[in-house]
Amino acid sequence: MRKILMKTRQLTSMVLVLVLLAVAAPVFSQQDLHWATTWSMSPSSFPPAFPPAADAADTFTDQTLRQIIHTSAAGDTVRIRLSNIHGDKPLQIGAVTIALQAAGASIVAESLQALTFSQRSSFTIPRGAVAISDPISFAVPAMSNLSISIYLPAGSGAATSHLATQQTNYVSGSGDFSSSSDIPDASEIVVWNYLTAVDVGRNDAISTIVTVGDSITDGVGSSRDSNSRWPNFLVKRLASATDMPVFAVANAGLSGNRVLHENLPRFGENLQARFERDVLALSGVSHVVLMEGINDIGMVSMFPGEEVSADDIIAGYRQIIARVKARGIKIIGATLTPYEGAAYYNVQGENKRQQVNNWIRNSGEFDGVIDFEDALKDFTYPLQIISDFTADNLHPNDAGYEAMANVIDLDLFR
Repeated sequence: MRKILMKTRQLTSMVLVLVLLAVAAPVFSQQDLHWATTWSMSPSSFPPAFPPAADAADTFTDQTLRQIIHTSAAGDTVRIRLSNIHGDKPLQIGAVTIALQAAGASIVAESLQALTFSQRSSFTIPRGAVAISDPISFAVPAMSNLSISIYLPAGSGAATSHLATQQTNYVSGSGDFSSSSDIPDASEIVVWNYLTAVDVGRNDAISTIVTVGDSITDGVGSSRDSNSRWPNFLVKRLASATDMPVFAVANAGLSGNRVLHENLPRFGENLQARFERDVLALSGVSHVVLMEGINDIGMVSMFPGEEVSADDIIAGYRQIIARVKARGIKIIGATLTPYEGAAYYNVQGENKRQQVNNWIRNSGEFDGVIDFEDALKDFTYPLQIISDFTADNLHPNDAGYEAMANVIDLDLFR
């Protein structure tokens, strides 16, 4: 009898230990994961007046958004960020799912997974806030399209959005299609709404290069749905270089954006105002590539009271450099590309561009320099972009964006 009692106690102790181990071990562990932002967008909307107007219109009501994003780096784990930063009221989320895109608004059904936020599938994002999803195991392929669906059950208020996507996205008529393999009545939209970042987690080392700039980094002029922005071509170059570390590339380009001023909602907040949110807050950032300033020079024709000098733009750069280096991140400056023939070109502006480029190349204040001007300029007439590389003398086309990526010395990222 005594032996039986001893064996019973031993068995009970073993069961107790196993139970404690099971309780101690979380269902999902992030402890050893390295996070990087495989895709991002910067809102081109604008902060609303506060308090919000009583008659503010709802962008969406009882509708499902199915948004397509193109990854840079792969991962075994995923989480996303939703933003109501420019909303004028709390945003109700009914459901969020992630899947591999099949074609158009259809998904690979077996890849579909629901996302939760603080373990909730439906929740509210306060006005001006961001929500990060709980990480899930999900095989995210590199350089592939993911389909992220968001069901908005009630009036959304003003949408936090990005207009110059060069990407077809989809919105339903009435109803929740977040878990449907297709949206039969989907309308096409060329806007990203609310979705501001997709992060991947990996067990090996990975970090993020953030490309920050205006419409040229945003990819205006590239073919829709082709992922032919210069940051996309940089991803391909990094992936094909077998001796490089693993990088994700997050695009913080914003069409019409300026370093120093803001005026129109579709161009977003000035770079210094949005920099913390759109760049430094992303995951695993190790390098920033800065190419912005041509709109500060050219848009004086639209906003004559906002004229700036080359020294003003350089002072703005120095603020960005200081903020990046304070985080232990490397910052690479990129020269401003030629623009004679563009709608807002003038000789005074060209002189400013030359002064700014001279400082970028020779000041030594950046950790490295990419000479995008040399990648695009017509050497027989250097004030212009090569005609085969542009349709409007300002924005490159697919071939021009590829030429920009090809001029980048990858050793800058070692």
